[in-house]
Amino acid sequence: MPARERVKTKYPGVYYVESRAIGSNKLERIYYIVYRKYGKVIEEKAGRQFQDDMTEARAATLRGKKIEGGKTNKEEREEKLVKANAENNKWTISRLWDSYKASKPSLKGLTTDENRFKNYIKPYCGNKEPSDLISLDIDRLRIKLLKTRSLRRGKNTSNKQVPYLTPGTVRNILELLRRIINYGVNKNLCDGISFKIEMPHVDNLKTEDLTPDQLTSLLKTIDEEIQKGGNLNAAHIMKLALYTGMRRAEMFKLQWKDIDLHRGFIHIRDPKGKISQKIPLNEATKEIFDAHPHTSEFVFPGKDGFQRTDIKNAVNKIRNAAGLPKNFRAVHGLRHVYASMLASSGQVDMYTLQKLLTHKSPAMTQRYAHLRDDALQRASNLAGDIINQAMNGNIKKKVANLEDNRK
Repeated sequence: MPARERVKTKYPGVYYVESRAIGSNKLERIYYIVYRKYGKVIEEKAGRQFQDDMTEARAATLRGKKIEGGKTNKEEREEKLVKANAENNKWTISRLWDSYKASKPSLKGLTTDENRFKNYIKPYCGNKEPSDLISLDIDRLRIKLLKTRSLRRGKNTSNKQVPYLTPGTVRNILELLRRIINYGVNKNLCDGISFKIEMPHVDNLKTEDLTPDQLTSLLKTIDEEIQKGGNLNAAHIMKLALYTGMRRAEMFKLQWKDIDLHRGFIHIRDPKGKISQKIPLNEATKEIFDAHPHTSEFVFPGKDGFQRTDIKNAVNKIRNAAGLPKNFRAVHGLRHVYASMLASSGQVDMYTLQKLLTHKSPAMTQRYAHLRDDALQRASNLAGDIINQAMNGNIKKKVANLEDNRK
């Protein structure tokens, strides 16, 4: 291919060649500049006429800047490369999250954490390194997530203000951010933060309970679901939660081999506290297992026999049919009912209740302590009544005996 002809312009050190424009057959000028730097003659491309909107005057201006100390094209390319490499080597919050996920493929709640990161952490500080964060950044994030908003109903906006996110959810988001940063520090990938992340106060000692009538209605509705051949998994999961206090995730993971009929125990697979646990297998629970079909290695299998991940719609349908409050959690709420019944019976001490609920520490079990106190108070009053009745009866009996003897 013959060399293209150089055409000088009226500006010193500026010339152009003609070539076909990129993407068309139209001729356009490609401008070049020539100048001396570091004792050498440097010849560089200034830009294309159409693509870069370059003119001979602009090329002359660019040449002047290069002579006055501007970087050569080669230096600019090298600087960009160094900057790009530096950016690629930065352990930003987003990059740490990707590494954290890859190192923990079986992490519990990974999907939930992924959503929290994508929706709240990444948009706010995903491109920052942990050491770039200051306490004020986290304060602003926490305040932003806790801000209230107007509750909208159709086209109308009510005066009711509701939290954008609950304190518990905000705490989980900030806890995830802290986990990501700690991961980077522990792996020597980055520097940490110089302050403690302040968490919102969370009152999550919510204890749900049912009245005797509500419990009767629920059990009746569950039995009707079973009799009509409805969703056996939902019906039996609700009964199992009520009879054992097992957590939803524990029931989803429950396999037939975890049920020890011989010794009378249920082994909890991968429990919340990460310490192997087992709970007694009572007669009511045995009846549930006896009536439940074996279709998979899992007792309550999900799609294609694999581990179940959700049953919300089915259990809520039973809850609604039983006339229970909409805010009553159809599975976890029954765990509270189980604990409340035992505590209020006055026959189960707090240590035993802690073991039955597989709480790692007694702190969570203490929410039911007042129920046991009430039971003890009733027992104490009952004892007083019995004694008073006995004393009154004995006194009357003695008086009657004395009068008989006198006669």
